[in-house]
Amino acid sequence: MAYKDLRLEREGAALRVAIDRPKVLNALTPGTLRELADALTGEAADPAVRAVLLTGEGRGFCAGADLAETPVDGDIGAFLERSYHPVVRAIADLDKPVVAGVNGVAAGAGLSLAVACDLRVASSEALFALGFTAIGLVMDAGCSYHLPRLIGVGRTMDLALGNRRLGAEEAKAIGLVERVLPAEGFADAAWELVKGLADGPTLSYALVKRQLRATLGNDLEGQLALEAGAQSRAAASRDAAEGVAAFRAKRAPSFTGA
Repeated sequence: MAYKDLRLEREGAALRVAIDRPKVLNALTPGTLRELADALTGEAADPAVRAVLLTGEGRGFCAGADLAETPVDGDIGAFLERSYHPVVRAIADLDKPVVAGVNGVAAGAGLSLAVACDLRVASSEALFALGFTAIGLVMDAGCSYHLPRLIGVGRTMDLALGNRRLGAEEAKAIGLVERVLPAEGFADAAWELVKGLADGPTLSYALVKRQLRATLGNDLEGQLALEAGAQSRAAASRDAAEGVAAFRAKRAPSFTGA
């Protein structure tokens, strides 16, 4: 598929998916969302791709929905299911790390997109805001699921009702992002981080992702069973054999993703 609103770059086992609507801070249209769903279930799902960077071109990560093209006065529930939910599900279903490289503003559904990813790396100049209730709407695109799991219900309530902006350091302090990198050179630094993940033990990462996405829905016995099954799969992999051999030989491992 030829993309109008996305720019894809692949280097080795790493894939960069950038929303490319910089004049409107990468606001999301139905077409943009269709392209994102296609990229995340297509090229990103290629077994040769072992880590994905999701980011934005220009000054913004994603300013949320492009309200000029979002049917807020129609059946918005059906619109969400048709347009946004496939993107959120695609990120969750990928058996590899998906990193949000938050290079600038992440607002509304743009914030929803960031918190749907497995990790968030922010530029020191990034800004975060929900903004839904400021226009009489509510959180969507998985935000009410993912955000409380990252920062807690109380902090989510504060951001949802107050609609204030957070800078990168405050976002890190409350657990909204995992790392803050200098604005100068951010794009390259985020890309290097993802390329490093792409060189890692892919099956191990996929199983950890599955463990952590299941943990709040499981009781202890359920999580212990999940861990045992996952460890059995991981231990049988070539990467585990290489990791153990490298540890014993006191050398750096060379993982292949198998």
